Amino acid sequence: MRRDWHVRDYNSGRTILRATSVWVMMHKKTRRLSKMPDEVRAEIGPYFNDRSAITEEQSEKLAKTGNKVGDDATEQFIRKGLTPRWGDLDVNQHVNNVKYIGWILESAPISVLEKHELASMTLDYRKECGRDSVLQSLTTVSGECTSIGADKQASAIQCDHLLQLESGADIVKAHTEWRPKQSHAAAENA
Repeated sequence: MRRDWHVRDYNSGRTILRATSVWVMMHKKTRRLSKMPDEVRAEIGPYFNDRSAITEEQSEKLAKTGNKVGDDATEQFIRKGLTPRWGDLDVNQHVNNVKYIGWILESAPISVLEKHELASMTLDYRKECGRDSVLQSLTTVSGECTSIGADKQASAIQCDHLLQLESGADIVKAHTEWRPKQSHAAAENA
């Protein structure tokens, strides 16, 4: 199943957020993908729409993850020892999606967070994470974070992220795009 969201500003009609998620069914005991039973399909079928809120398909495929701990390119952007708290878990004792995003941003360089705002995020969930998991977050930056001043502007930045168990299994791959923050005066005039 697929669920789409399209949030717009009521007054201007400007898009604030667009998101899509794809849902699958899995067998509770084996944790393998499972075909949706006919009785479940019949129960939720009336809530399906024949149209989608997001008409453009996301064709971006995330890069294969070669970034393991110890690679020189990612050493300065690693956050280790991340563990879920009780409030981070859903009813199935799995970490909720908001927590994953927070952990992904834990390893983003402070220079990016200070001078840029998040413009887009693509997530690719690879494996479940439970309450006893210990994770690490890795970030690789594509592009330079230049200083913001009277004569310089920050450039757009793209980052590839990997959230993995400290044992090495990938949990979430992500790609983020960051745009330079606008000054307060420029934002008010926009």
